[in-house]
Amino acid sequence: MFVLFALMPLLSGLVWSEDDSFFWIVFTTKVLILSLFGLSFDLAWGYAGLMSFGQALFFGGAGYVVAVMSRDLGISSIFIVLPVAVAVGLVLAMLLAAFLLSGSRTPSIIFIAFGTLTGSYAGERLARAWYYLGGQNGVSITKALTIGDMPLYEGVGFYYLALGFLVAAYVGCRILVRSQFGLVLAGIRDREERITFLGYKVQLTRAIVFTLSGAIAGLGGGLYAFHEGFVWPALMGPIYSTQAMLYVILGGVSTLIGAVIGVAAIEFATIILIDYLRDFWVIILGFLLLLVIMFRPMGLLGMLVSNRERIGSFRWRGANSKSDTRGD
Repeated sequence: MFVLFALMPLLSGLVWSEDDSFFWIVFTTKVLILSLFGLSFDLAWGYAGLMSFGQALFFGGAGYVVAVMSRDLGISSIFIVLPVAVAVGLVLAMLLAAFLLSGSRTPSIIFIAFGTLTGSYAGERLARAWYYLGGQNGVSITKALTIGDMPLYEGVGFYYLALGFLVAAYVGCRILVRSQFGLVLAGIRDREERITFLGYKVQLTRAIVFTLSGAIAGLGGGLYAFHEGFVWPALMGPIYSTQAMLYVILGGVSTLIGAVIGVAAIEFATIILIDYLRDFWVIILGFLLLLVIMFRPMGLLGMLVSNRERIGSFRWRGANSKSDTRGD
């Protein structure tokens, strides 16, 4: 998939006219940025078992902060804007994790879902009611993202920037979940009681992963704000959080790359259905999602790989032979 994404701008001129090629490059840039958002949700839910209905709070919150920085302070440097966006997502996720995961008992999925949903809803209502944040109209961004003195407008440059961050985030998450720390996460996901008995701090481990997922969502939110040119209250609300969940369910939970597949499938299907079936596209898209969930619970990735291949196997670091491997 990443190879296809890398070649897309180079091949688009051979397939479409100049205007059509530019449109698809800009649209695919949006897909890449939303893939960061989906990736963050898969990390929280698929590996930490945290059903985060508030993932949009980190995504939209970071977008609002960088938009206000651009509007009021004139700051649009990538070396300032994106680190701030990551920090905003990380801090918001850390605060929410401290509230939800600080108890002595393991919180239920329902508690986590409604707790994060409340945070997302509160953020959206605050943005709608606060005049400084533009209320219903949101905040516009008039300055382009810059690298030094060079403005980074929509097009091939912005496209490869988004692709680079997506690949870096994916590789980082992949290393994390395939490490010894990832082995603990797998144990928490499958046998939480045993992991607790062995002395691991389950809630702290989950909080760390949840915080990292917030940082990735914040990075996506910062890029998305400059890509769209404005931010609006719904960007922090439950609708976008649900959208992230649909991306991951469709692509494949606990796979990382499934989030990217889900984003690409939904966004490209949406843009095509809108063109040809303007009045019925929502119904058709919903029906397609329902079919995949009913007959392929593992998502679209399940059509290509088995469940064992999807989850993978862990190998003991000190093993000197294949006989020393330790299960899944």
